[in-house]
Amino acid sequence: MLSKFHRSREGFTLIELMVVVVIIGILAALAIPRFMQATTKTKQAEAKSILKQIFVMEQAYRQEYNTYWGNGVTASAAAPTTMGRIGVEIGSTARYTYSLVAATSAFTATATSGILDDDAAVDTWTMNEQGVLTYMSDDVTN
Repeated sequence: MLSKFHRSREGFTLIELMVVVVIIGILAALAIPRFMQATTKTKQAEAKSILKQIFVMEQAYRQEYNTYWGNGVTASAAAPTTMGRIGVEIGSTARYTYSLVAATSAFTATATSGILDDDAAVDTWTMNEQGVLTYMSDDVTN
């Protein structure tokens, strides 16, 4: 015979549900920063790729004209064909602005982006005539 105070144990108690919510919160707190870092690194691939393209095209231009091209030139999604003279065209969805400082025997190409993720850090990469890629301000490590 069942007493009127005997209840069936179907479902979850409030404490069990709260423990699950806390565990999910902890996992999310660990996973979200890593996800943001991975997406920022993916966005940086654009800058590295275009800087490498600028390097290759500047080398070809120097072979033909004995000087580097484009002192003070800036290209972005708003002005995609500014570097067309050396065969570099920026895509309409580019996240970076590319600038070029060139002289007869040296050049520096710079890629600068505003905010790639949810922080205020700026992302800036440079490449010189020797093909050395360096970061001035890396949004992943800031």
